[in-house]
Amino acid sequence: MITSVTLTDFRSYETARLEPGAGITVLHGPNGAGKTNVLEALSFLTPGKGLRGAGTAEVGRREPGEAAGRAWAVAAVLGDDERRLGTGIQAPGGARRIVRIDGEPAQPGDLLDHIRPIWATPDQDRLFSDSRAERLKFFDRLVFAARPSHAHAVAAYEKALRERLRLLSDAADRDGVADPMWLDALEARLAEHGASAAINRFEALAELQAAIDARTATAFPQGDLSLAGEAEARAADGAGQDDISGFLVEGFQRARGRDGATGRSLFGPHRTDLTALHREKGRSASEGSSGEQKALVLNLILAQLSRLADDESRPILLLDEAPAHLDDRRRAALFDEIQALGLQAVMTGTERGLFAALEGQATFVRVSGGGFDPA
Repeated sequence: MITSVTLTDFRSYETARLEPGAGITVLHGPNGAGKTNVLEALSFLTPGKGLRGAGTAEVGRREPGEAAGRAWAVAAVLGDDERRLGTGIQAPGGARRIVRIDGEPAQPGDLLDHIRPIWATPDQDRLFSDSRAERLKFFDRLVFAARPSHAHAVAAYEKALRERLRLLSDAADRDGVADPMWLDALEARLAEHGASAAINRFEALAELQAAIDARTATAFPQGDLSLAGEAEARAADGAGQDDISGFLVEGFQRARGRDGATGRSLFGPHRTDLTALHREKGRSASEGSSGEQKALVLNLILAQLSRLADDESRPILLLDEAPAHLDDRRRAALFDEIQALGLQAVMTGTERGLFAALEGQATFVRVSGGGFDPA
């Protein structure tokens, strides 16, 4: 559990310290007060770009007239043993994010050994009709929470993918041919990490679907999930790491000319899509309203949380504008289910009254003026 989080020159906060409760903490206040900024800060205590997908140079606080964001930091203290996690950049506009655990340098993936945030934002209210890439990012974060090694596989895959595309594009610009030995080495690395990611996704999807199927007494609709990806399909058919890796190597080799000419990597596990069928209505989730899609997304998240509630590194739930697009019945059900899981959660909303069912049971904090006012 997070016992305190300190923000320094992060977004709208010069310096601020929040002590969330052990259960649900509600951050309420007017639009623009900085509620989402707190969730984003907490989401940076995990690999990746956080819940807004922002780069490290974008989140530093800026005074009027400052061209670049300031160096920033997010620090958290966890549990009774006061484990200290921290991340940030050391120079204004810096691109390299530094991570420390108990004062010692660490890799971003190491944070998942201690804290596993899972989040939902209003942007995900149209997740199933949004871009394929956003759906895959959302699903990968769910996989991170269950399999921290997946974060390393995805990060290593994406790094090798960028290096390969740069090599192919540079060769295409020169009307030349990329070094085949270097390409072979890159594609072997790509295939290794891509196969690991595909297997992780397939196994995590099967576990998540079982958890969804078990949630029969819920106000949220059940979805039938599937992964549209060639590598994941082979994992579903029982192929192992070596078989999938070999398939990917062959595919990358065939795609060299096309990828170099287009400047895009059009083959590989990064092209996988997550799809869902609204079980009760028997139609694709992409056809649903914002409210229906949000309810499906919340059921996915609650199912994953229920699977991991007893895990040693228990997940922490971050919900931005949680009541939005939910009717009274589902809003009350959401609060009840989170409380029943016994997990730490931080939620935001403009009006305290939207969380009236949690009065006396949650920690309420008003956000205004770059600071916090505990009720």
